[in-house]
Amino acid sequence: MSKTKQIAFLKLYEPIHTNFEKFCRARVYGEMEYSDLMNEAVFVAYSKFDSIKNKTSLLSYLCGVSIRLLANSKRKLKPETGLDPKQIVIVDSNASTDKDVNVSLLYEAISYLPEVQRECLILFEITGFSIKEIMEIQNSSESAIKQRLRRGRQRLTAILSFESKHKLGRVDYEK
Repeated sequence: MSKTKQIAFLKLYEPIHTNFEKFCRARVYGEMEYSDLMNEAVFVAYSKFDSIKNKTSLLSYLCGVSIRLLANSKRKLKPETGLDPKQIVIVDSNASTDKDVNVSLLYEAISYLPEVQRECLILFEITGFSIKEIMEIQNSSESAIKQRLRRGRQRLTAILSFESKHKLGRVDYEK
């Protein structure tokens, strides 16, 4: 039975691996290694594979598991260490090409967004979920999802505009 389960799981997981990796890379930027989150989420999904009702929505299930794992991780980290997870910076050692550097800069900018906006934007723009799928993952209304996307895009534009001006030396610093 376990070999059959493994084959069935891999058959569903392989086509969504790239999108799941994109989600994890963007979501955990600066907080932890994306591969650790991916491994934990895949392990949980595989462990509970028999109880997953809609197996064709494995990507949605994995993203939901990842979100819960991150929330649990943050809850555990703060009391023990007294550190804010944002104070811990983990650099993506896999970023090597210019494209990867640009993606890394985008992920860094996304990391400054509030958590619900960040997740919503990543799910929609990077992972390619529909608004209805995001509604299920975030347990929110359609208008709330659209509002998060709009506000997240606005903040991201402001962050990226500030960063580009800052790097070009065009920002006037207040004294």
